[in-house]
Amino acid sequence: MRADRLLSLLLLLQNRGRMTAPELAAELEVSVRTVYRDIEALGASGVPVRADRGPAGGYRLMDGYRTRLTGLTDAEADALFLAGAPGPARDLGLGAVLATAQLKLRAALPAELADRTRRVQERFHLDTPAWFRDADPAPYLEPVARAVWEQRVLRAHYRRWRGEVHRELRPLGLVLKGGNWYLVALADAESVRTYRMSRFLTVDVTPGAFERPAGFDLAAHWAESSRRLERALHQDTARLRISPRAQRLLPMQFGALGRQTLDSAGPPDGEGWVEVDMPVETRAVAVTDLLRLGAEAEVLGPPELRQAMTEAVAALADRYGLAGRA
Repeated sequence: MRADRLLSLLLLLQNRGRMTAPELAAELEVSVRTVYRDIEALGASGVPVRADRGPAGGYRLMDGYRTRLTGLTDAEADALFLAGAPGPARDLGLGAVLATAQLKLRAALPAELADRTRRVQERFHLDTPAWFRDADPAPYLEPVARAVWEQRVLRAHYRRWRGEVHRELRPLGLVLKGGNWYLVALADAESVRTYRMSRFLTVDVTPGAFERPAGFDLAAHWAESSRRLERALHQDTARLRISPRAQRLLPMQFGALGRQTLDSAGPPDGEGWVEVDMPVETRAVAVTDLLRLGAEAEVLGPPELRQAMTEAVAALADRYGLAGRA
């Protein structure tokens, strides 16, 4: 493990230049003290690591030094070929580029590793969209991806729930989530927003370039914005009484949310029904979602949601001619 970590530390310094001990510790997921020991170990083995003092200091490799370590382990070679999802690469206009790069990499690998990579592609396939949900079309994905790479300003016509808008965007990155592409972009001087690519009606890439915000981390921004969206969507908590069948249905119908809901289950009654607390969205959305469980669930509260469910069930009974039937 330490040899792998030392190699990772060396490659970080080679690829990124000067880095502080806390930055290295965060990347390697170790303590700062461990970084100090590893730096000493690299120096003792002949690697010319330089320590620059002061506020802008850190560790760096001596100018002109580059490691010649290019070997890949079995697992690293497997991961590289498994990560090359052809569908998303094709969406970005990089399908042929990916195929060529994989051919070149495979040609450079020892025969045993090259054979392993072929087996990986024969036995594993990544299909990102969910079942029965085709990915939305994203006709402007390629020019937007080019604008992200070249830091070009976009003029876009976008369809929102509340109507259509025209925006001038500074694209910061693209994210593939659940088979659908999203653009993360600056909508004004400071506001970073997310746009679903399938809702762009027109997109023009302008000659104008922009400065990318220093330190912007796409993965960290996406994780935090996803958490904010989840908190915003789940505005209330429904108290439910659910049957044994509904307990099996929850993970299938609601995914991770369903599994988390089951964790709150109380003891079963004589018929195996349990009470759970389930985060829900707005009342209208919650009614639609909970009707999917049919008679296998009863809403106990809050009272407003129970009343809304009662009205929805009554409307269904009336629609099917069951109202007032004995």
